[in-house]
Amino acid sequence: MSLRRKYVLILVGFSLVLTVAGGWMAWRLASGALESELDEKLVWVAGAAAEVGLRGEDVLALQEGDENTLLYTSNRARLARLLRYVDEAHLFRQGNTLLVTTDSPLDSPVGTPLRWLDAYSPQLETAWDVGESVTPLFRGEDGRFYKYGFKRLDESDAMLAVLMQADYLEPLDRFRRTLILGSIGAALLAGLLAGLLATNIVRPLERLSRAALRIQRGRWQKPVNVERGDELGRLSRAMERMRTGIVQREEHLRLMLAQVAHEIRNPLGGLELFATAALETSDREERAALLTRVRREVEALNEIINDFLSFARPRQPELQLHDLRAPLREAVELMEGQCRKDGGQIYVNLPDEPLLARADPDHVKRVVLNLLQNAGQAGRRVWLTSWWRNGEAVISVKDDGPGVEREVRDRIFEPFVTDKEQGAGLGLAIVKRLLETGGGRIVLVDPNAPPDVDQAPGPVGKGAEFRVYFQSSDDLPADGTEEA
Repeated sequence: MSLRRKYVLILVGFSLVLTVAGGWMAWRLASGALESELDEKLVWVAGAAAEVGLRGEDVLALQEGDENTLLYTSNRARLARLLRYVDEAHLFRQGNTLLVTTDSPLDSPVGTPLRWLDAYSPQLETAWDVGESVTPLFRGEDGRFYKYGFKRLDESDAMLAVLMQADYLEPLDRFRRTLILGSIGAALLAGLLAGLLATNIVRPLERLSRAALRIQRGRWQKPVNVERGDELGRLSRAMERMRTGIVQREEHLRLMLAQVAHEIRNPLGGLELFATAALETSDREERAALLTRVRREVEALNEIINDFLSFARPRQPELQLHDLRAPLREAVELMEGQCRKDGGQIYVNLPDEPLLARADPDHVKRVVLNLLQNAGQAGRRVWLTSWWRNGEAVISVKDDGPGVEREVRDRIFEPFVTDKEQGAGLGLAIVKRLLETGGGRIVLVDPNAPPDVDQAPGPVGKGAEFRVYFQSSDDLPADGTEEA
């Protein structure tokens, strides 16, 4: 079943249940209230009639054949006055025999058995016991609904019965028809609104579905239209971000494949050249030198492949609370020999107290080593400094080289972006990827920015400075090692 039909069925069903249940309850309450009011009116009319001249001991004196007596006619005249309020009125004794009636005396003389009273025996028993009662609704020969009210006269053996039409049922019938029509109208309106609502939701979903199929089929260039400002709008924006991410990843993959081919082609060319020369020469020393060159090219090729693997599939970090100074010193030890060989120098300034943070020690070591290698290639002097600032451990790597060109500053952490003649341009991209997976971050300090309190050593306004930030931990010792 389609989503549109589900919306229509649910809303129509809900509106029908709501209107029918509410209408039925309203009808039941109104019917009960009006019936109670009719009962009170019956009892009140019967009681008033019994209190104005109708005496039980007088009417009980009537015998068969007394229809023409003054006693009969006077009591019948009193009953006749009630016809302005009721449809019938009868006086009868226990045993349900007639005394006086508003009907014709010829048709209903004194002593006539009132067989119709047998249908109301429970109500009559109540009236004889407590003095008054009313019957349930019943349908008369004319198709209308009526009720009888009974009133005992003066605790005697005489009972007054009055018949009153339940005229409140006609408005109730109209009310019921109105409720039925209202329920039908509400269902139609709910169906219309449900259709509009479903269309308003389904159509954007259909467009988003087509966009998803388009992305799945590789047609990524067409953007996903932002639908609205609600949940569908957030979904469309999320899909657009997904499409943009796929496009960027595809572009990175394409660039990486092209760069892989370019970077591997040079070592492979050297390998072929040196291997061919080694095969052709008969001099053992020259062959050894050529094979040494072959090994260097293999090492360079292996390093390139490792860089690409590190960028494409970084190892998940194993976060632990540790002193960052240990991996920093290891990185410096690995870099110092190469730096001195190239005529450079590394200046290290680490705090005396532990630099505790939650990070992967191997990631910290690799990040700092990569930054030190870049700095050593850019300048002759490198400064490694660390300190606490605003609850973060800060590691600064600065050099005295020419700095980062303005054209690539904003894109320096993107893959395959470099200002060097050699290299794949993956070093800083790998650093950023490692830090992101471990909860850290890296920034390139603007050389034109005014110096701050924690200015790293080295010449001001020269070279490049990269700062790495690691969050501190709630598990730090109680005595504290953090300084502002």
